[in-house]
Amino acid sequence: MARKNAHVSETPATQFLRRAGIEFSEHVYDYVDHGGTAESSRQLGVAEHEVVKTLVMQDEHAQPLIVLMHGDRQVSTKNLAREIGAKSVEPCKPEVAQRHSGYLVGGTSPFGTKKAMPVYVEASVLELPRILINGGRRGFLVGIDPRVLPGAVGARPVHCALAG
Repeated sequence: MARKNAHVSETPATQFLRRAGIEFSEHVYDYVDHGGTAESSRQLGVAEHEVVKTLVMQDEHAQPLIVLMHGDRQVSTKNLAREIGAKSVEPCKPEVAQRHSGYLVGGTSPFGTKKAMPVYVEASVLELPRILINGGRRGFLVGIDPRVLPGAVGARPVHCALAG
């Protein structure tokens, strides 16, 4: 069961947020392999639409990028490629994503990544009053105001959501 009010030691993501002066809340849950946002939202008692997944993808030149998407939606790689001016976009293999981000898959945060990458956010995410997004460790989400994303990580709004 989710451990309410448990504190997780600092991660590169929480260090980034503190340095940037971004307020966040900590939300710890019991990580389940392949449980994804459905599992974290269930344990934390929040709508899956408000849990935002951090996806490391790459363009046709194998240049990495991050996509922030509602937990209950999928990314249309065709629409994303069109919006960012790429020929194609595909998910990175887990080991490649980990090399770029510095985070284990399942614990990837857009904050404090090992390598600077362009960040794209599904535009409707920015309309939510609050989101939960990975805090840099499996089983650990941070609650933030999504409107900080463009300033904090240069997140550019895109329209690439498919119904989940």
